[in-house]
Amino acid sequence: MREAAHAGQIAAYPAQVLSFEATQAVRRPPFVPPPGPAGRKSTTREPIIQESEASEPEATRRDADVTESSRANRGWWDRNADEYQVEHGTFLGDDRFVWGPEGLDEVEAELLGPPEGLKGRDVLEIGAGAAQCSRWLTAQGARPVALDISHRQLQHALRIGGSFPLVCADAGALPFADGSFDLACSAYGALPFVADPRLVLREVRRVLRPGGRLVFSVTHPIRWAFPDEPGPEGLSVSGSYFDRTPYVEQDDAGRAVYVEHHRTLGDRVRDVVASGFRLVDLVEPEWPAWNTSEWGGWSPLRGNLIPGTAIFVCERD
Repeated sequence: MREAAHAGQIAAYPAQVLSFEATQAVRRPPFVPPPGPAGRKSTTREPIIQESEASEPEATRRDADVTESSRANRGWWDRNADEYQVEHGTFLGDDRFVWGPEGLDEVEAELLGPPEGLKGRDVLEIGAGAAQCSRWLTAQGARPVALDISHRQLQHALRIGGSFPLVCADAGALPFADGSFDLACSAYGALPFVADPRLVLREVRRVLRPGGRLVFSVTHPIRWAFPDEPGPEGLSVSGSYFDRTPYVEQDDAGRAVYVEHHRTLGDRVRDVVASGFRLVDLVEPEWPAWNTSEWGGWSPLRGNLIPGTAIFVCERD
């Protein structure tokens, strides 16, 4: 594996150009997790200073290519990282591995394999944010590398601490040698936001060793046909499930400041197979009885009727 970063620093690669901005825009992140039972409560938060934007972005549906999507989402997460970590740090903890808003925890899911089997394994976490999953992996004896496109998210990982490398790079151009990792994981990271998921999947396959496993979670594709609302209004189909036009938030000049891409369930399966993986399992977590909160478009009402998360378990032959 190419040298990435030592603990206590962030490695940045020319695969992407950093664009950290000190101001934070107040907008809801796409994955707002509910409070859950597991995980140590974060005690390492820092206060934030927010400056309001001149105007709210316009939400639309239009094409957005690889470059525009990458630039927009890097900036969005840099601006919103502080708010996200403060608001959701208690649920995420400092060292919990949760796959989605339903609260499915890797402790119980074991989608990467039994915890005792993680010891000594090299693991790449893609879209790591503040690297909570990497801390959990470290506790199991694994050797994770936490990668994110957002420099500010990784500053939060640095603030909380850990003995693993932090790498700021685009998932579509991974700065690692072939066959560097045994496992790769991504909990709502990268895949929902990229215009070409096969580019990312092929990069992940390249850096995995033969027999390596990739597990990633995304918003369940069926959710794109429904309004992003937690109440009864979110239960009526409002658009075509087959409309793959990206969701874009843009500024007054028409520049994208946030982009999310839709793939149907069949698209996701074909992406996985075409990128050289074998699909081992497709997990659709059910809404647990303990979770009574409404967060973003996720809620007990919707969660008990339609899936909110899809988790793909893949292996490199």
